[in-house]
Amino acid sequence: MSSSHQLSVLPIPAFADNYLWLIHDGTHAVVVDPGNASPVLAALEAHRLTLVAILLTHHHADHVGGVPSLLQRFKVPVFGPRTEAIKNITVPMAEGDRALVPELNLALSVLDVPGHTRGHIAYVAAPQGWLFCGDTLFAGGCGRLFEGTPEQMIASLHKLAALPDATQVFCAHEYTLSNLRFAIEVEPSNDAIHTRIQSEQIKRDRGKPTVPSTIGLEKLTNPFLRYREPAIVDSLISTGRIEQGEPVAAFAALREWKNSFR
Repeated sequence: MSSSHQLSVLPIPAFADNYLWLIHDGTHAVVVDPGNASPVLAALEAHRLTLVAILLTHHHADHVGGVPSLLQRFKVPVFGPRTEAIKNITVPMAEGDRALVPELNLALSVLDVPGHTRGHIAYVAAPQGWLFCGDTLFAGGCGRLFEGTPEQMIASLHKLAALPDATQVFCAHEYTLSNLRFAIEVEPSNDAIHTRIQSEQIKRDRGKPTVPSTIGLEKLTNPFLRYREPAIVDSLISTGRIEQGEPVAAFAALREWKNSFR
């Protein structure tokens, strides 16, 4: 057991805008959504870490593509969504299950968060206050509805928004500034969004990630957690996207608007 070591989370940039997350104690490591093995192997080597587990949130290639190569080097358990057909999963997970990694003294509870894909899951490390949510919740946004329904995504986002405000949100992409440009378009009077754009821009100018975010910050600035706010409903009505503020219709219209927003 390595409970005497502090756990930390390292972002590994991959592809154009992905983050693969490495949870480690200085000796052992778990990787979340390794879409590409090479940057993971490089990070493990640079930090002298041994991989002891893989966590997957959903089946998209930019989240699972590196698994076969990693398994050639490390014989480790692969945790992933029970209802998605992902090769190499050895520990299928669904809501109520716990992903246990004894080498790190780490226990993650699993939430079902469908919407982006039908079987998408998220992992919560409650003692550390960490959420690994794949492509369900983004900093300032949410995932596209590729397989799920607006109702499913609303329920998933409500579940995540119910976590403590201090929970750190480790999402899988660097989409924050473009998401916030959309947020300010739909809710121009929200001062918290203006403030956040400035602080996130500073991070990007310095080459730093804008994530993790926090649940509290998302509740103040993310339109997909704020779709019931009168100002957002007014924006949807005034641009002719909905006729009245029925919540599911409002959420669906907001997501459609974001799909075409440039």
